[in-house]
Amino acid sequence: MKIKTVKALNLLLLFLVFSACKNEQKDQNTVSAQSQELVELRHATNFNISDFGDYYILKVETPWPDAEKAFKYLLTRENAEIPSNLEYDQKVQIPIEKMVVTSTTHIPALETLNEEKSLIGFPGLDYISSVKTRKLINSGEIKELGKNENINTEVLIDLDPEVVIGFAIDGNNKTFETIQKIGIPVMYNGDWTEKTPLGKAEWIKFFGVFYDKLEEAEKIFNEIETDYNEAKELAKSAEKSPKVLSGAMYKDQWYLPYGNSWHAQFIKDANANYVYAQTQGNGSMALSFESVLAKAQDAEFWISAGQYTSYTQLLEESQHYQQFEAVENKKVYSVSLTKGETGGVLYFELGPQRPDLVLKDLVSIFHPNLIPEYENRFFKALEE
Repeated sequence: MKIKTVKALNLLLLFLVFSACKNEQKDQNTVSAQSQELVELRHATNFNISDFGDYYILKVETPWPDAEKAFKYLLTRENAEIPSNLEYDQKVQIPIEKMVVTSTTHIPALETLNEEKSLIGFPGLDYISSVKTRKLINSGEIKELGKNENINTEVLIDLDPEVVIGFAIDGNNKTFETIQKIGIPVMYNGDWTEKTPLGKAEWIKFFGVFYDKLEEAEKIFNEIETDYNEAKELAKSAEKSPKVLSGAMYKDQWYLPYGNSWHAQFIKDANANYVYAQTQGNGSMALSFESVLAKAQDAEFWISAGQYTSYTQLLEESQHYQQFEAVENKKVYSVSLTKGETGGVLYFELGPQRPDLVLKDLVSIFHPNLIPEYENRFFKALEE
């Protein structure tokens, strides 16, 4: 009887110790889940980063316009202790060594972080303009993956990336679903959904986490922000604010940016008056030629004039463009004159990451006396 009692007491003691260990582990997990530091984001509104010490939670609020759900990604260092009750959509170990991205706007962030060699595949290599990355393409280190909506999954599987950074205009990309089913995590980047120039640029912190270089990414962004604000302050010293038209005709419609777009924000920060500054919406406005002519015929400058690179080309499309003062006075500017070796437009690739350079271009155009010897990077005057 005494032996049974001792055994019972031993079992009770073991149970209590085991329970205490479980409770202690549960408490530790709870503490781990609560002791987080939210990374500062001053301009970007569509993602956030929580730093838990040995892992990060990267939450993308708006991967595309009107997205019905946010995505939560776990980026963990090796041997990190992850709470058992932590919920997330995809997981990857950092720092990343092999990555696939799907938008040219992702390329500058990788290059600035000196991680372009981690890029092993891309859908549509001809769109990439960067000299640095094109050297890797030409040497065969970055493989063609087809089209963003129909990525060649066989090539992707052979490349075996640790993660695919997705770009999507909605949630109906079946290829991404297939990629995730075969075990390769897809994590969405929504930099293009930001409304402000500095908001887009701050997404370099998104990539900084993947390479465990968040501090470096923050330093890079701080420099861009400082340069942007200095150019903005310089523009305020101009004596006048010229009237500006933007966009171009496609078929029977003139497509223009809304007044709350990132493009319009550049014009405002360059101390100029965009003719449609009071409008709001997503995407682009589509207006008739007649309505644009009535409102903007006397605009001093016309920027982002579509794919046109010369006045000859512009007027061959339509002689009616001669009615605009900006055309008559040769003050039409386009980003289509600065291209990579395979035809990609540099502005669409680098502009979102370097808004400071875009703003300096516009300040030099609208107020040439403020930056007299500045050489434009993106916006160039149309050729004859």
